[in-house]
Amino acid sequence: MASARFPRRPAPDPAQSSGSPFSGPISFATLCPPPPLRTQPALLGSREGRGPDESRRKASAKADDGGPGIGEQIVSLAVPALAGLAIDPLMTLADTAFVGRTASGATALAGIGSSAAILTFSFYIFNFLCTATTPLIASRRAAGEEADALAVGGQSLSLSLALGSTVSVGLILLSQPLLSVMGTGQTGPEANAYATSFLVLRALAAPAVLASSASTGILRGYLDTKTPLYILAGANLVNFGLDVILIAGADMGPTGAAIATTTAEWLAALAFLGVLGGRLPSADGELGSNQEKSMVSGGGERRGAMTVVPTLSVPPWEDVKPLVVASSSVFLRTVVLQIALSGAAAMAARNTGVEASASVAAHQIALQLWLLCSFVCDALAAASQALVADALGRENAEDAREISSTIFVFSLGLGGVLSGALALGLATGFLLDFFTTDEATKTALRELLGIIIFAQPLNSFVFAADGVLQGASEFTYQAKSMAVSVFVAISSFAGLEYLAHCSEIDGQLSDTLVHVWEALIVLQFMRALTSLVKLVQPEGPIDLLGKRTL
Repeated sequence: MASARFPRRPAPDPAQSSGSPFSGPISFATLCPPPPLRTQPALLGSREGRGPDESRRKASAKADDGGPGIGEQIVSLAVPALAGLAIDPLMTLADTAFVGRTASGATALAGIGSSAAILTFSFYIFNFLCTATTPLIASRRAAGEEADALAVGGQSLSLSLALGSTVSVGLILLSQPLLSVMGTGQTGPEANAYATSFLVLRALAAPAVLASSASTGILRGYLDTKTPLYILAGANLVNFGLDVILIAGADMGPTGAAIATTTAEWLAALAFLGVLGGRLPSADGELGSNQEKSMVSGGGERRGAMTVVPTLSVPPWEDVKPLVVASSSVFLRTVVLQIALSGAAAMAARNTGVEASASVAAHQIALQLWLLCSFVCDALAAASQALVADALGRENAEDAREISSTIFVFSLGLGGVLSGALALGLATGFLLDFFTTDEATKTALRELLGIIIFAQPLNSFVFAADGVLQGASEFTYQAKSMAVSVFVAISSFAGLEYLAHCSEIDGQLSDTLVHVWEALIVLQFMRALTSLVKLVQPEGPIDLLGKRTL
């Protein structure tokens, strides 16, 4: 595919926005030392290697020789990413199933539930370690700036281990106050004991979890989604085996579940670091002991594996600025979204249309279904992140536009499939009967499922647009647009509640639960609208409609 002829420009800087109204060390080398042949220090000090012109020639030659088309590339990245995204939640699901089937009462599961909510929030808000790292590395790698790409990877790993250690200490020291907020005082001392044990043991894995997230982002930046899939699948098998031994065999309950998951997560992190450090082979991409490349070292050329390891030194601000700015923007965006979802759960408990317990139960079931569909859609985001950043790094605007267009076609099709599957589950009663036997909960859930079914194409588009804009390093724009979207959603909820209050005066009950979900759909609509504004801007990084003038 021919490259669009645009003036040469640097790879996208996450600190920059394109004229939008919204614009504005810890070392792990002792655990995973690089082998003697590795030439990372010389490579980091050299700008030699593959240049952007050579990258474009290779990309064009690959297409001309009958290489994979854009659709095939998207699928080859998205399918392993989807499997990898689904594997991690299976660990918690396996723990829950084993504990639920072996425990004599509800207190064990109640303990896991309280602590798991804290852990999920504590780990998820640092997802920028993957989200921000992928496009920063992909754009630099595609532009032939291998040294910069490897440096960003090392910075991301260092940041992940530092943050993970801090989170681990914080969760352990604040375990009781946090569990009190989650209501363990109402579930009883036995449930609180289970929750404390589970939380403290799982907190020990925080550095491993965040390091795995950063490693996944690095590998995706090298267009490798297969290696994370294999590593996480292996970790899941370890977790399952330890669950059998510790929970079913030794009857250790939540404590055994926490030991199993923490062990599996540390093994996964060490495997990731082994691949990035050139000690273990990868399944794809350019990293790993089995992926050799010519590099300049001491005035001569040598072949060896490229390595990415954490660094003890503090790099200059200019070197880490792109990662810090991108990470801060994604962090802010994630926190705002999590606050919106947490607020939705709080409002559901105040529903006057049905009893509070049924309202909260229906909301939790609906939210889990929505999150499950979001995981599926997020696979497209992972593929678009890497491919768009790769195209922009090669300065190929035409490729970036075509990749984006194809991603959006895929997303709308995926949204339609998800809507159809949910509609079938609702029509047959499967989704209602599978999750609950309570009639009040079923009644509330039935109304919510109609909203979720309607919103799936929109939801799928939003995730695809997120991936494209992240690939273009538009992190600051996304953070600001998320803040605007949440403000509009909250305002719409307040308006719906006010109108309902006026109706109550006339004798009609307000259905706060439905208003919560209608506001969530408004949130998604605003995210889609603000993303579309940036995507179609002629001066923007994508120029989806191709209106840019030379």
